[in-house]
Amino acid sequence: MTTAQNTPFDFSGRHVFVAGGSSGINLAIADAFARRGARLSIASRSAERVEGAVRQLRGHGGDAKGYSADVRDYDAVEGALAQAHERFGPVDVLVSGAAGNFVAPALGMSSKGFRTVVDIDLIGGFNVLRAAHAFLRRPGASVINISAPQAINPTLYQAHVCAAKAGLDMLTRVLAIEWGSDGIRVNSIVPGPIGDTEGVRRLAPSPEALAAMAQSIPLGRFGTTAEVADMAMVLSSPMASFVTGAVIPVDGGSSLAGGRNLGAAVTGH
Repeated sequence: MTTAQNTPFDFSGRHVFVAGGSSGINLAIADAFARRGARLSIASRSAERVEGAVRQLRGHGGDAKGYSADVRDYDAVEGALAQAHERFGPVDVLVSGAAGNFVAPALGMSSKGFRTVVDIDLIGGFNVLRAAHAFLRRPGASVINISAPQAINPTLYQAHVCAAKAGLDMLTRVLAIEWGSDGIRVNSIVPGPIGDTEGVRRLAPSPEALAAMAQSIPLGRFGTTAEVADMAMVLSSPMASFVTGAVIPVDGGSSLAGGRNLGAAVTGH
């Protein structure tokens, strides 16, 4: 019988820190690690949502601790990582996935709105990575940035996200080079349209738009958060020990169809 305990996906005793881990894809990733024996540290801005996530992870067998921290606040992020390190030791897997989004044409977007998304997605991502370096296991740590399809394809009404996530993916590549000598691997996962997330529901204003979005995907369906979590398991396992600097779409081929198709499905234009 094959179980997590006799496969490369046994994370028993390993410390996984998830920034933005209180909901959606990031919580699904944390949950997958918890079910495989990992010790979880969850950081997110909402203390209430963090507490709910910790209860869920503990209910699935994980030893979990939550921290309230806004990724835009470097000192808060560093403090959460220091507390997590004191509790569980060096971080074996770091998942950075905090994100913000809204739909607006570039000319209808204020500088403040644009900056808000960049501050969360890109500056916040940098804060997590920079603060975490001192607490990562060396050698052997796996760092995973959660990107977005807008980083690959220019997408209608998503100028802010396109710019922020493209910057994050380039940061992934740069840090893969800079941190390689420490034995730290850095990769990005690019989730495509994932049906069981707030992001897809927010981008599709109607059932018709939702159906059109699904039809625009080459595999003809939305992905699931579990499928994104599976890729995180692979990248954190010995099976990916020579993989770094990779930007990996988990999107059913939607990035091949282009951002125009996705944007048209969302907006009807």
